[in-house]
Amino acid sequence: MTTVVAIVGRPNVGKSTLMNRILGRREAIVEERPGVTRDRKEVEASWQGRDFTLVDTGGWIAGGDTLDDKVSRQSEKAIREADAVLFVVDATVGVTEDDARVAGLLRSTDGPVILVANKVDDRVHEASIWELMSLGLGDPTPVSALHGRGAGDLLDRLVDALPEEVVEAVEPETEEGDRVVGVALVGRPNVGKSTLFNRLIGEDRAIVHDRPGTTRDTVDTMVETDHGPVRFIDTAGMRRKARIDEQTEYYSLVRALKAVDTADVALLIIDATQGVTHQDQRLAERVDAAGCPIVVLLNKWDLCDAEVREDVTSQVGDKLHFVGTAPVIFISALSGKNVNRLWPALEDTIDDYRTRIPTRRVNDVIRLAQAAHPAPAGVRILYATQGATDPPTFTLFANREVPRTWLRYLERRLREDLDLGSTPIKLRVRRRSE
Repeated sequence: MTTVVAIVGRPNVGKSTLMNRILGRREAIVEERPGVTRDRKEVEASWQGRDFTLVDTGGWIAGGDTLDDKVSRQSEKAIREADAVLFVVDATVGVTEDDARVAGLLRSTDGPVILVANKVDDRVHEASIWELMSLGLGDPTPVSALHGRGAGDLLDRLVDALPEEVVEAVEPETEEGDRVVGVALVGRPNVGKSTLFNRLIGEDRAIVHDRPGTTRDTVDTMVETDHGPVRFIDTAGMRRKARIDEQTEYYSLVRALKAVDTADVALLIIDATQGVTHQDQRLAERVDAAGCPIVVLLNKWDLCDAEVREDVTSQVGDKLHFVGTAPVIFISALSGKNVNRLWPALEDTIDDYRTRIPTRRVNDVIRLAQAAHPAPAGVRILYATQGATDPPTFTLFANREVPRTWLRYLERRLREDLDLGSTPIKLRVRRRSE
């Protein structure tokens, strides 16, 4: 196991800004208002040759609403599981009641705790940090996470404090076929993505609340399954860009779309009680265009009566016809009903995604397709071969430019005759002169 370092503190003290500073890139969403970060976000980091897992947490707060309580519990869990803790305090504000309560939690931990006095932008303000000594956690380290001042000194102190007995993780070398499968959970806000994510990984890793937009950043966790390692990625709910009215939601959308682009499979989660909406259609089109195979999950199926179930099933066939024979599973993420049926569907979908077809068979399909429906204007495919997998990608050598409509016909024939299920396929055309 790698060494785990948790960044904790009350809301809006600069925890996510500090994480981005340590990583040297914008990994966590940052905005100048409290409560932006909610779920724990884990990212691999390194300093002076020492690797460790950095965990960003939501702000710990006492006496908030139910969502605040869940965020605080996630922070407390991160503290319990960490080998070292960076406790971030706003030096311009001084010690608050919530700071003192977090410090009380940290004083009972066994691992090292480094008190980080953030927002110390110059030497003039360094004198104010000694007030933080009252927290009982030793000397504070002054930094400016926004400008980078003192970040190197903080990391030097952190690396010196890390337990020496912790064995650093070594990434095993794997063959291409054994690599970890990425599965992204996508859907509109409040359809049950985080509830399903927690059930699949076997722990309350993502915060679940009935308030739409609870998840704001992508959260991923590796799970060892009977079918090999799988990386599940929980994403923020996606709405139409025209309805996004705040910066945080925009960055959440960007992260979610990036997760789709890099995933091997997307679980499109639809609220069965609301049916297939126009936004569900648009989202399915976006996932399909990314070349990512789709498994459709109709969640909250246990809340639907017979009439609604029949109507929703019909809507899937009508409104999501472009995803072909994508598996459709009726589940309840809350109770776990039928969630076990997801594993065989994932296995079949991944097998199709990684399929490699012999060149002779590919050319047989092309030959029969041309005989059944010749291309216009004397266009002919002279030779074809599969150039790549993930998804299956075919290179077609033609005597002249191939019309798009006829290319779509070839794509459909390849999918049907090669039994590729619902996985997207890509066609690349090269003219004979090339």
